[in-house]
Amino acid sequence: MATLEQKSPNVLLQSLCCRITGKSEAEVAHQFQYAVRVVGSNYAPSIERDEFLVSEKIKKELLKQRREADAALFSELHRKLQTQGVLKHRWSVLYLLLSLSEDHLKPSSRVGNYGALFAHALPRDAHSTPFYFTRPQSLALCYGEKSGGLSASVGTSGISSLGVYTLNGPTPTPQSFLASQPPQSAVEVTQPLGSRLAWALPVSNSVPSAVAPPNTRPSPAPPAQTTRVVNRPRRDGDSEVSEAALVRDILYVFQGIDGKYIKMSAQENCYKMDTKVLLCKSKCDTSSRLAELGWLHNKVRKYADARSLDRAFGLVGQSFCASLHQELKEYYRLLSVLHSQLQVEDEQGVTVSTENSLTLRRLLVWMYDPKIRLKTLAALVEYCQGRKGGELASAVHAYGKTGDPQMRALIQHILSLVSHPIFNFLYRWIYDGELEDTYHEFFVASDPNVKTDRLWHDKYSLRKSMIPSFITMDQARKVLLIGKSINFLHQVCHNRTPPVKIKPPSNSADTPKEAAELLSDLEGTFQEKIDSAYFDTSKYLLDVLNRDYQLLDHLQAMRRYLLLGQGDFIRHLMDLLKPELVRPATTLYQHNLTGILETAVRATNAQFDNPEILKRLDVRLLEVSPGDTGWDVFSLDYHVDGPLATVFTRECMGHYLRVFNFLWRAKRMEYTLTDIWKGQMCNGKLLKTMPELSGVLHQCHILASEMVHFIHQMQYYITFEVLECSWDELWNKVQKAQDLDHIIAAHEVFLDTIISRCLLDNNTRLRAIFDQIIEFQNAQDSLYRTALEELALRLQFEEKKQQKEKEGQWGVTAAQEAEHKKRIEEFQETIPKMRSQFRILAHFYQSIVQQFLVLLMTSPDESLRFLSFRLDFNEHYRAREPRLRVSLGATRGRRLSNI
Repeated sequence: MATLEQKSPNVLLQSLCCRITGKSEAEVAHQFQYAVRVVGSNYAPSIERDEFLVSEKIKKELLKQRREADAALFSELHRKLQTQGVLKHRWSVLYLLLSLSEDHLKPSSRVGNYGALFAHALPRDAHSTPFYFTRPQSLALCYGEKSGGLSASVGTSGISSLGVYTLNGPTPTPQSFLASQPPQSAVEVTQPLGSRLAWALPVSNSVPSAVAPPNTRPSPAPPAQTTRVVNRPRRDGDSEVSEAALVRDILYVFQGIDGKYIKMSAQENCYKMDTKVLLCKSKCDTSSRLAELGWLHNKVRKYADARSLDRAFGLVGQSFCASLHQELKEYYRLLSVLHSQLQVEDEQGVTVSTENSLTLRRLLVWMYDPKIRLKTLAALVEYCQGRKGGELASAVHAYGKTGDPQMRALIQHILSLVSHPIFNFLYRWIYDGELEDTYHEFFVASDPNVKTDRLWHDKYSLRKSMIPSFITMDQARKVLLIGKSINFLHQVCHNRTPPVKIKPPSNSADTPKEAAELLSDLEGTFQEKIDSAYFDTSKYLLDVLNRDYQLLDHLQAMRRYLLLGQGDFIRHLMDLLKPELVRPATTLYQHNLTGILETAVRATNAQFDNPEILKRLDVRLLEVSPGDTGWDVFSLDYHVDGPLATVFTRECMGHYLRVFNFLWRAKRMEYTLTDIWKGQMCNGKLLKTMPELSGVLHQCHILASEMVHFIHQMQYYITFEVLECSWDELWNKVQKAQDLDHIIAAHEVFLDTIISRCLLDNNTRLRAIFDQIIEFQNAQDSLYRTALEELALRLQFEEKKQQKEKEGQWGVTAAQEAEHKKRIEEFQETIPKMRSQFRILAHFYQSIVQQFLVLLMTSPDESLRFLSFRLDFNEHYRAREPRLRVSLGATRGRRLSNI
């Protein structure tokens, strides 16, 4: 004989049923099948799992029965049991003993016993999720023509779509069919099935029009004392189908299984009654309403089963399918209870109380809540078609915006399951910088093809379509920055020391319950977690950049060298480079210019700068064009790499070189005009002996004065109003920056401001003015060279003449005198050409300046408009150009009116 350990659980369970009922194995077959279903289910007790409370209740029961000695013995045995680890589930054993004792004390009735036993196995609050109704703006779930219930040929009130029932809010609860209070025995049988079912319906006093058939009213239930005989014969041929057969068919339809009389029509996408079946209109209408649950069940089940097998649906989608399966599981629990009730009635034959029998009307009442829940799930499934990841979470969240607390709680429960993977993604990203998003569900995207030097700018980005609607754009931006900062520290800065204040990833949403708590406090706990991680990570990154990579020092070096802020160095460098840069660009050698650069560094205060900065300073020769000199191709350069290249990108360094070339050219104009003024001062006294040049020299002095005034005003404007003011704004923003993005944005604004205010985006006119200054210098040098040669010949002729006169000879011969006069005449003939040349030069220069002033006057930047006033303070150009005669106030007013 097999020992107890060798027996299977089924054998033991069958033996237990025989022991309890006192019957043989053949007689106890039905009870054994019922016990197998109960044991195989996941029912849970309705009370709290408290061993102490159960033991106290057992003692009270023993005391009520006046068994004080047994109560004392039980207390002693329970105390000994607690000290040993023989049983792991003591509470379960005690609860089973208590339940068996309570069942033993109840009246003996097979129907009542089995119904009560099954009801006790169900929790009082067996809902996994609360009741919810479809949102008003949700998508209507149409069955097509004749879909949704039975075919129109069966009854006039067949369901054609979900629109038959109102989708604008919860409808009143149907009236209970228990018109009067039944006897106590009836209540004991029906109450567990009415109140403890997972999807049971609360009793109300009104009948909704959406549930009652059109133009009919439900008849009142018979008195509670009245009983009737319910026969369930199976009729053949043209006989009317019994209600019991319809109920059995409907229970199959609820599960999406074709019944004997009601089957699914694939063509019409609805459940149809067999045309040979005779059925009254009332039963037909009720069956139509009940059959809709089968269609809704199929829609939800088909979506959940199909998507569960699709790996590309992702973790968020699988969580959504799990929530649907959980809802369907609760639905199946109710159906199992109904099946059990139907089997009990079949066993009892014909003698069943009206209040306890399973009828179409009672099914309609009990399935009211499940129908609304399935409508909600079906509408949600329809709305979520083609969505995944964060987009799917947004779709679920949209259904939670309702004032009904039960509807909102249902969606919140589903949303907690759906958002759980998203929160796991989020916390791993903000705490560890890890992004394992295989199916692209998270709203942070990563590009594996981006190299390390572009990590901050291009590697990570936001998928705006995947940002859940319960996460704001500001929160999403902070989440992106947190993880990006961690990866930047690890991969670019090679710093894996975590910030001290950042909490460990163990505080993440490990369970859907924690995810639900976060969802309920998005502006509180969740916002605090994001803000804390954001501020700590960003502050630590900026500290590393400033401490280990001297970011601010390199930023100041850009200002001193590439923006000509180190005045003594720039002046000495230009003096040393002048002999080299006047040569053709093709004759320059970079190593020679690099040596001159090092000489200028050692001779000025630049030698006291950080060696790391001086090591990065270099000379760069731009692309050579025909006719270029060294001034056109020379440029300073500053090498950046590593984390610094994130702030000083290639685009930014290109802007720096562009600004440097402009400032270098403007500085060269200042030096050029200084040389022009020196030439005028030195040569003016020498050429006083040549009165025929007075007009040309005066013309040169006036043109040079115009150019000096223009360049001085431009230099003042560029140095103080553009560079210094923009630099002050940049420095203040950098000091107050909360993250690296703020520094990068402030730096880009700084460069854009310089380029726009210096008119580098449209500097053709300014470059033409500079070219005119160079041309004027060449023309004046040519004039002075010719005039000084003529002056030297005249002085030499006079000296020779005086020398011969002292020797007592004739001063000059007639031939020499004629040659001397001829040369003077030829020189005097060139003076009108010189005057014409300078007149043309002045006219061309003034026309370019006028166009430049018009450009400034029409600029939206107020500082540029005031610059035009300073450049033409004496209204010299205004008198020549009508477009310059509009006052600044009028220009500003016109601009504001256009805005």
